[in-house]
Amino acid sequence: MKKRGKVVSFIEDLKNGATDPYAYVERALEEASRKDPVLNIFITMKSEVPDKLVNGKLAGVPIAVKDNIVTKGLRTTCASRILENFVPQYSATIVKILEREGAVIIGKTNMDEFAMGALGTTSAFGPTLNPINTKLSPGGSSSGSAAAVASGVVDLALGSDTGGSIRLPAAWTGIFGLKPTYGAVSRFGLISYADSMDQIGPMSSNASDLAYLFSIISSFDPLDPTSSHNPWGNRIEEIASKEPDFDLLRKLKLKIPRELLNHPQAEEYVIEEFWRKISTLEKEGAQVEEISEPILLKVPQVYYVIAFSEASSNLARFDGVRYGSRIAELEDNDWDSYYMMNRSLFGWEVKRRIMLGAFILSKGYYEMYYSLALKARAVIKRKIESHLKDGSLIATPGSLISPLPINYDATDLSKLNAIDAPLMIANLGGFPALTVPTGSVSGTPTSMQFVGPSWSEDKLLSLAKVMEEMFT
Repeated sequence: MKKRGKVVSFIEDLKNGATDPYAYVERALEEASRKDPVLNIFITMKSEVPDKLVNGKLAGVPIAVKDNIVTKGLRTTCASRILENFVPQYSATIVKILEREGAVIIGKTNMDEFAMGALGTTSAFGPTLNPINTKLSPGGSSSGSAAAVASGVVDLALGSDTGGSIRLPAAWTGIFGLKPTYGAVSRFGLISYADSMDQIGPMSSNASDLAYLFSIISSFDPLDPTSSHNPWGNRIEEIASKEPDFDLLRKLKLKIPRELLNHPQAEEYVIEEFWRKISTLEKEGAQVEEISEPILLKVPQVYYVIAFSEASSNLARFDGVRYGSRIAELEDNDWDSYYMMNRSLFGWEVKRRIMLGAFILSKGYYEMYYSLALKARAVIKRKIESHLKDGSLIATPGSLISPLPINYDATDLSKLNAIDAPLMIANLGGFPALTVPTGSVSGTPTSMQFVGPSWSEDKLLSLAKVMEEMFT
């Protein structure tokens, strides 16, 4: 195996007494202190190596955690002024798992405010820059987690994915990112954007470590009512350490939705590079079929209606009474003034989504928009399932466009809409989806996305290991 997981190798060396257990985290903290001032990766950082490491599957392994996952005693802001000073009194289940296995959280990563954005630029603490080219966006909303991995500060990070927020940053920074099956990873302690689509997932610099981290964090959690028992047993952990299975390619069936590749804003070189990689897989035995599903053109609209509605409901609690910073006191103002003044701490993108969501859910419009979107979502899910039921995977570019400038006008939705549809189908249907880097063209990373049927992460991660050997 040419590509060996850095984390997997470190853990093996640690078991054999061949490495310093503190070396990995010490190097990560040094890299973070050097690179964060330039890239703005972290909102809150730790500066000291722990006195004692917990002996576990991630003993001494540094990891970066997105700042919408609560951490006891460590500030959690969602990149918003309204939570600027929030220090949780409990940790998310996934954080407890990491700490139980000995991982060292070195910081909470920057992100689009409340995970709302695609460019990593809506954070109240300033944008994260792309380590490949600081003039470009790293993608959002898990911008800081992607930059932490791509810059070499850490080899593992956690992000969250509501409409592509793990996979787009992975595509634009040249790393691996997995959105798991809905319910595969506990969401207890994830500050919600849109509950029916939010999912925590791993990001990594290589496929083996991605599989290894996922094998640890995927488990049933009784505290999360959407959590499910996974069907893999030890299979995912075995994938992390074994040789790539090239026989997989001879059994691989790929379906490519024509509508998703024909977007008017899609960049020609991206599509050409995608087809070159598909051709290579085909020569190795993969079966490739183009499919047509016109309803996929409606995916962004359906997603926006549902996501904005859920966001409007979820963020109602941030009013300075139940949660959130307080810049006005109730005894000095009437309730309406008090409420509006405190919620002025939200950024413009969050306000926009809350207002649209509130409108959609209002009397007279609920049936017209929200109810109709739920029905359309069910149709989209059934259509995708019909194409995946024979064990096929849906393949698309990781992004139809190259990374946008960091100062791109986010009110111009033309290019942003080109990003959305290929990524959002996984969230609407609860399917697992994986972004795999496939090299670069003129210094710009290229990637592919694979969407599988529910609970097919073992197949996706096996394919990631094969493609890593072939293309990077």
